[in-house]
Amino acid sequence: MSDKTDLAEDRTDWAEDRTALANERTFAGWLRTGMASLGIAIAIEAIFNETQPTWLAKSAASLFVGAGICVFVAAYVKSCRTAERLTAHASHPMAQQSLLLITFALISGAIGVGALLWMI
Repeated sequence: MSDKTDLAEDRTDWAEDRTALANERTFAGWLRTGMASLGIAIAIEAIFNETQPTWLAKSAASLFVGAGICVFVAAYVKSCRTAERLTAHASHPMAQQSLLLITFALISGAIGVGALLWMI
């Protein structure tokens, strides 16, 4: 009977490891969505840069920059909340500090893109 219990515990541990790794993939998916939002912002500015008044296209692009930043923050918060509930057994998920660094870098880049959009 002990072998069945050990096997059941192993399966539960493996399931938790899969969930931890799925959390990382979900985080990456959210980051891709945020980056797509920045791409849309750049495209709006490129396509509608001749629009008068110019602030209209810049404002629309800024909305997408803001949306990208919101997505980055939401991805970090959701990923950390999920990671807190999990215990890694055989896998080695990314540390929360690494997630924070990635999120901070992308937010900084988004702010830079927003600033550049208003300068051109």
